[in-house]
Amino acid sequence: MRIGILTAGGDCPGLNAVIRSVVHRAVVGHGDEVIGFEDGFKGLLDGHFRPLDLNAVSGILARGGTILGSARLERDRLREAAENCEELSRRYGIDALIPIG
Repeated sequence: MRIGILTAGGDCPGLNAVIRSVVHRAVVGHGDEVIGFEDGFKGLLDGHFRPLDLNAVSGILARGGTILGSARLERDRLREAAENCEELSRRYGIDALIPIG
């Protein structure tokens, strides 16, 4: 399974902990692949993502914010992301999308 993850909205404590937990559970627990979309839904719409493996999330618990970045979108762009989620998932070959925030 290939899982996409993104952090949206404003920055807040705990985002890196959630990212690390998802990656650890997916990779170690299930042998899945995880990709992270940079700057939230903007990255999903624009195709900006990177692979997230155990090395990518090592040591992030002590860092503030989110390693993926976060961005607020105008309503129209956010609606575009929501309406095209299924097509975007096919485009990037992801089976599940986990938005945080």
